[in-house]
Amino acid sequence: MLIIGIDPGITGAICFFEDGQVKDIIEMPNMAEGKKNKRQINGPQIYNEILSRIKNVPIKDILVVIEQVSAMPGQGVTSMFNFGQSFGVIKGVCSAMQLSMHFVRPVKWKKYYNLIKTEKDASRTKVIEIFPYISAKLSKKKDANKADAILLASFFYNTYQKEA
Repeated sequence: MLIIGIDPGITGAICFFEDGQVKDIIEMPNMAEGKKNKRQINGPQIYNEILSRIKNVPIKDILVVIEQVSAMPGQGVTSMFNFGQSFGVIKGVCSAMQLSMHFVRPVKWKKYYNLIKTEKDASRTKVIEIFPYISAKLSKKKDANKADAILLASFFYNTYQKEA
């Protein structure tokens, strides 16, 4: 079973997780939008990144796990709209690829890993503890989003195996 864990958003990440192991982790593909050098996620590139990694995997053996995001207190209307738009593009790409999608709230996977009310960087530390071989790809503080995608996929793998 190939699990694709996605931390949505412009600075998010995509994790490819199989047999309890991180196969690959990439930053969310994004591109410039308009003249003010704002960023938006790049749907066609997300499609290409996923497609290149699932070519030889039967579609029935692929699960996409996306963090179920929602508005947060104090977040501006424009940024929340942009975040929702990114979430929608990811759902659209996965739907077009006919990939099975599951949504997990952050509180659910964070509770599983004892990360409730911790610093954002705590997820990076947790991933390095569990998957030390991936530490080179998580060397920067900004790699916390990659760690979130890994933990999301790992959470689903661990809990899905119990249900199956």
